[in-house]
Amino acid sequence: MRLKDQHLTCEFTEQRTDDAPPRTFALTCAEHVHPDLTHRLSRLVPHLCLLAEQLTETPDYWPDAAEELPALFEQFTITGFSMGRHQSGVTLIGQRELTGGRVLNLTTPYQSFDDEQGNYPYAPLLETELLEALAEVEAALRGKCTDYRQLNLFEQPAAAPHQLTVAR
Repeated sequence: MRLKDQHLTCEFTEQRTDDAPPRTFALTCAEHVHPDLTHRLSRLVPHLCLLAEQLTETPDYWPDAAEELPALFEQFTITGFSMGRHQSGVTLIGQRELTGGRVLNLTTPYQSFDDEQGNYPYAPLLETELLEALAEVEAALRGKCTDYRQLNLFEQPAAAPHQLTVAR
């Protein structure tokens, strides 16, 4: 899954049976994504920051579910993710805006949800938040998008009465 300029692109592979060849699909949504999707993706930012070792955890690091992300995370965005086989883990993809407007692209190491070594104690939370984001991705692929309409660039002139001129 990739999000660029508020447009969603998804690539996925389907294999109906073990002996059937896999089929790969790519879909891009022409409409801007719904704010619910961007909100769900924002919930992955704290994980991106920890897994990519960009920030260290503090006592007030994790925001409540309903609140917006604290200012600590303003420089970071999630631009996509890649699911492991059978949705058993994820690689998060994001960006950090640097001073001067430059951008640092970030890719986390693959994080398994069955983290038996306990390398990432928030793997269950990451899995839950990723499944919620994935539900929004699926809704977007089924047509859930931002309701917007293109406004006229210029004011439309009032309709003038039609006059018929006959040239002789």
